[in-house]
Amino acid sequence: MAITYNENKGLFHLQAHNTSYLIQITPSGHLIHLYWGKKIRSPDLRHLLDVKERPFSPKIINAEELYSLDVLPQEYPSYGHSDFRAPAFQVQLENGSTIICAKYVTYRIFSGKPKLEGLPATHVEDSGEAETLEVELRDNISGLSIFLVYSVFSELDVVTRSVRFLNRGTDNLKLIRTLSMCIDFINFSHDVLHLSGTWAKESMIERNSLKRGMFSIESRRGISSHQHNPFLALLTENASEDNGEVFGFSLVYSGNFLAFVEIDQFNSARIGMGINPFDFSWLLKPGEKFQTPEVVMVYSDMGLGGMSRSYHCLYRKHLCRGYYRDKPRPILVNSWETAYFNVNEETVQRIVQIGKHLGLDLFVLDDGWFGQRDDDTSSLGDWNVNTEKFPEGLSGVAEKINKIGMQFGLWIEPEMVSPNSNLYRSHPDWCIHVPDRDRSLGRNQLVLDLSREDVCDEIIKSISKILKSAPISYVKWDMNRYLTEIGSALLPPERQRETAHRYILGLYRILEEITSSFPNILFEGCAGGGGRFDPGMLYFMPQIWTSDNTDAIERLKIQYGTSIVYPPSTMAAHVTAVPNHQVYRITPMEIRGNVAMSGILGYELALWELTSEEKSTIKKQIGFYRSIQHLILNGDFFRLLSPFEGNETAWMFISSDKREAVVFYFQVLARANTHAKILYLRGLDPLKNYIEIDSGLAFGGDGLMYAGIKVPELKGDFQSVVLQLRAIK
Repeated sequence: MAITYNENKGLFHLQAHNTSYLIQITPSGHLIHLYWGKKIRSPDLRHLLDVKERPFSPKIINAEELYSLDVLPQEYPSYGHSDFRAPAFQVQLENGSTIICAKYVTYRIFSGKPKLEGLPATHVEDSGEAETLEVELRDNISGLSIFLVYSVFSELDVVTRSVRFLNRGTDNLKLIRTLSMCIDFINFSHDVLHLSGTWAKESMIERNSLKRGMFSIESRRGISSHQHNPFLALLTENASEDNGEVFGFSLVYSGNFLAFVEIDQFNSARIGMGINPFDFSWLLKPGEKFQTPEVVMVYSDMGLGGMSRSYHCLYRKHLCRGYYRDKPRPILVNSWETAYFNVNEETVQRIVQIGKHLGLDLFVLDDGWFGQRDDDTSSLGDWNVNTEKFPEGLSGVAEKINKIGMQFGLWIEPEMVSPNSNLYRSHPDWCIHVPDRDRSLGRNQLVLDLSREDVCDEIIKSISKILKSAPISYVKWDMNRYLTEIGSALLPPERQRETAHRYILGLYRILEEITSSFPNILFEGCAGGGGRFDPGMLYFMPQIWTSDNTDAIERLKIQYGTSIVYPPSTMAAHVTAVPNHQVYRITPMEIRGNVAMSGILGYELALWELTSEEKSTIKKQIGFYRSIQHLILNGDFFRLLSPFEGNETAWMFISSDKREAVVFYFQVLARANTHAKILYLRGLDPLKNYIEIDSGLAFGGDGLMYAGIKVPELKGDFQSVVLQLRAIK
């Protein structure tokens, strides 16, 4: 069994693939965290607990043992009962107090993994793939029950956690802090790694040593944000890409979040993650419940790379869903950087005629096709085709494209409304706003209030009408501003601080209904690029636009950083024109293609401006990508050289049977008088021999990993090379 309970010792032992997670019930009914790490045979580790008396640490009374919660590692701590560290949850009672003492009541263990009401989460297709523990804690005075839910996966070193609150009492309760998980480490000596950034510079890797005090990352922007991805990892000080222990924490949520590490006076560490308590509360009436998002916790004793591959496998197979999850994705050409808002029938036909000749599968009509949308000052919310630009409507455009053998896709931004739109003039209260306060504009637009059922209904209706109007194979779902003046016209005063979370719940409801109604459409997420690149969105859409920055050199860091958590099969990447539209850099077509081929390949440039040589290069790229796409989608990913550490970047993909591999190497700037570069591969079978396709040379898998392979000499800046390996039968 993956989860066992020793009733005599009050001990839960959760076992994932090669991981143990231990929870101890104290005589007083508190849950203590004993251990999380490499799988162990003997789970009784109570001897590790430090229960000796300490000055200024008040003791729990009325227990068989006297101890202070201020010095014990806990599973889901509250504040006010002798623990002075940051709590996992806080609840305000009707008398104004916030003291809760939730103690163990009961548990149940069952096969499989339950869905979370209204929220995305990892899932299993067979109940044997996971096992779940649900532990109930209860505060007898308030009547609040807290259900801690843990699931372990049989084939991965993954433990997921979430929490459900239930008001069994007779009075209203107000939740003011509801983290999804909390875990305490004793004898702590770790670094923290997280992904920071901004628009066009997402997923920059930050690694810091931790000292006593509080370290935190968060979003207060209404979405998970460009600034901080909802992820952090703890690494032993000697941990590297391939070695050392790593503990990863990833939140399956797309809104405001908090993740923190607090180091206390005894060098213990508390890690918490969940909905950001900033400007949050939730009124819980008698009989009502509240569900927190899920945190996915990964343990690795094989460094960051081991952690990443666990996340990649889990998110590919147990988070992403739908028709395209395991299938090759169409190679598209998008109209945005080609024509921006100046799209029309003639422009589309020019693009698709050349695109078909080059071997592209799909044309995407980006912004500018609807209302009076000639720039970003109008028409969001008016989802009707501009017949001056497209006289035959979307159906006419799509049918012509289909006739020449390509698919048709569409850009939409359903969560937004322009003040200059028919929708806003008819329903000015439908946007998120606070009465008597100015409404801030971002990109000349406001955010629709998805906490309202009527607004969600209208979005579902209007977008469904569009998707039924033409043979649409792909949708890019964009979101181009953060939330400000967060309030709702329909919520009462005591529920106004629920608006931001209700917005996300409304978004998830819309996405569930639309993606379920149109299962054969490939949906791609976007929020000004990677502003909402999070597991919550991947539950509905198997790929996300990684960044609005399409420069190949900038993308090395962006895609490398994103791969720390997210599989390359989720990263949309396009070859665009030079000089690049974001940084104005000129790079060769080859490196632009090789960077984009390391994710979901697409193109976004004026095809008619290409030279014959460039067109020939694109044809070759498309043909090569089709031959390796199965590795990009389902292969194991190994990072070899980091763009954050030097002038070179390298990574590789290898099939699960270790018979095929493709290696990408990138050189940013040329150097004079340098020695030959030796690249050490990873993940191969040391007992197999491999042939490098271009050169025809044969190598042993052990030699490629331990002695390395020489990279061909590259002349000039911004150069790259691809090595394709196959096992010799």
